[in-house]
Amino acid sequence: MKTNTQRVCIYPKDIQRITGKSYRQSTRLMQKIKKDLNKLENEFLTIDEFCTYSGIKYEQVTHLIFG
Repeated sequence: MKTNTQRVCIYPKDIQRITGKSYRQSTRLMQKIKKDLNKLENEFLTIDEFCTYSGIKYEQVTHLIFG
C-alpha cells in the first residue's frame, strides 16, 4: 500500500515556479530567507517559513509545488 506523503521543505525549483524568477535568483532568495531567519547553511527551509516570509498564503503555494 502506497502512502501519500508530502514533503515539508522547499527547494529553489519550487521558489522558481512560485515567483517566476530564474533558478539562480530563487537560490539567492532562499539564502536570504535562511540568513534572515538565522538558519545554518545545512538547515532546510520549510514551506511554512517561506510562506510567512514572503506573505503568500500556504494554499496558493501547495498546488504549484505538489501539482
